[in-house]
Amino acid sequence: MTLAVSTEQESTLLPNLLELLDDAVALSVDLAETAKRNVLARVSGPEGKIDGALFDEEQHAGHGLSWFMTYAESLKQLRDYALRMQEEGRLGEQEKLIVQIGFSEYLSQMAGGIAMSQNEYIRPFELGLGPDDLAAFQNASVVELMQKGNTAAARKALIELMLQSDGSATFGDTGLDETYEAMRDEMRRFAEAEVVPHAHEWHLANDYIPMDILEKMAELGVFGLTIPEEFGGLGLGKESMCVVSEELSRGYIGVGSLGTRSEIAAELILCGGTTEQKEHWLPKISSGEILPTAVFTEPNTGSDLASLKTRAVVEGDDYVVTGQKTWITHPVRADLMTLLVRTNPDEKGYRGLSMLLAEKDRGSDEEPFPNDGMSGGEIEVLGYRGMKEYEISFDGFKVGKSNLLGSEEGQGFKQLMETFEAARIQTAARAIGVAQSALELGLRYATERTQFGKAIVNFPRVSDKLVMMAVEIMIARQLTYFSARQKDDEKRCDVEAGMAKLLGARIAWSSADNALQIHGGNGFALEYPISRVLCDARILNIFEGAAEIQAQVIARRILTSGKGNT
Repeated sequence: MTLAVSTEQESTLLPNLLELLDDAVALSVDLAETAKRNVLARVSGPEGKIDGALFDEEQHAGHGLSWFMTYAESLKQLRDYALRMQEEGRLGEQEKLIVQIGFSEYLSQMAGGIAMSQNEYIRPFELGLGPDDLAAFQNASVVELMQKGNTAAARKALIELMLQSDGSATFGDTGLDETYEAMRDEMRRFAEAEVVPHAHEWHLANDYIPMDILEKMAELGVFGLTIPEEFGGLGLGKESMCVVSEELSRGYIGVGSLGTRSEIAAELILCGGTTEQKEHWLPKISSGEILPTAVFTEPNTGSDLASLKTRAVVEGDDYVVTGQKTWITHPVRADLMTLLVRTNPDEKGYRGLSMLLAEKDRGSDEEPFPNDGMSGGEIEVLGYRGMKEYEISFDGFKVGKSNLLGSEEGQGFKQLMETFEAARIQTAARAIGVAQSALELGLRYATERTQFGKAIVNFPRVSDKLVMMAVEIMIARQLTYFSARQKDDEKRCDVEAGMAKLLGARIAWSSADNALQIHGGNGFALEYPISRVLCDARILNIFEGAAEIQAQVIARRILTSGKGNT
């Protein structure tokens, strides 16, 4: 369909767009770096090192710095995307409008204030940025992008192009190569045929995702994407993981998250396991013969893993495990637990932690945990269903000594840290998939719903929401793909991965919230899938590091290492 009032696209695109981007990126990086120096001065002690107490007092500014740095990095990756697309002859009008609107909006927010949550903003002055800093930032290029990039005409032109979409998987070319796009198409066909028609029913009934879905995912290679070929995997990079996670999560976040458990377990074993452990476990994970689950979190500890209390004591040939775990995803049907325990009770903090590869029998709703020494109860949740969450009690549960990851005690925290980059990249990709689902549901409803004699997509407050979803999804994609490429190139990318997760989670929630708003009262009805997507989106700001923890980690890393946007 076309909108009631058409707009000539020639009048909406900035003719010198690509020329403006370099200047805008350089200035956004400079502004963020100035903010970093200001915050560092406020949280440093007499010797120039970060003072923990000062950092806690300045938490608002520290977390705000994380957001400023995330925006600067996002603009850099959006610029690099545009240049690559131009070189390859793939930068069409839709892509140009997305880049133009994205730059306009994010530059404007850096100048005026960035939302860290629904009621928390970081303003430039809170980062020590004064009138002179903002005047230097807002040069002719930045002002032109801010004032002329995200106009009503530009947004109307973009929604026109979105409505004329040929049914491709995304709004705008993602910039990935043909191999990855073919993989996306395969996963989308699978999701459309096997997942989308049933996902809402599974959610409403709080049912497990059927085992035949897992079997088909295994046949597609989902569980062995990044496992080396020598261990039965496909040996692909993290970009493949992003594409697969995106599309499966677009169908249903529970399905997209099934691969997360295999990814975490495989990464732990690849990075920290012995040769024997790799040869034994990785082929089984890759084939889907065994289903792993991560058992890390404890009551009252959350992200504070140094306070972990679950202990494992050697008795003969076994570790005997005692303690409590909570928020464990998909444990009943899992065959293998990557179980973080304290093997040395006298060693406080992280150094006393070890990782066990704990085998267990598959359970059922009637008998969740058939093994001796293990019991638990389900935690009922708003969304993110299909795998089920549990709290688990261990009381004399036995794990063979040979199942100590790496055969060396005290390495558990280090081993876990090695998985965080990949886990956060994958979570960012899941967030993109959820956001894409919200966008598609919102767009479909807006074109079908008629009010006052026309489809509601003709009303700018409706179409503008859809446009900004498409723009921000592309921004999150480029930041996530960049993080994945860094990981594939064996470069440290904890900051970039954290940024991708931080931004992607916010975009997923805002997309779901706005798509529900487009549905009006119907969106509040359980029968409409957008109600599920809203619930699913909410978890993304919490797991794999809550937004506040994520911002804390990014800020500390930036301030202590000197790492920033270059």
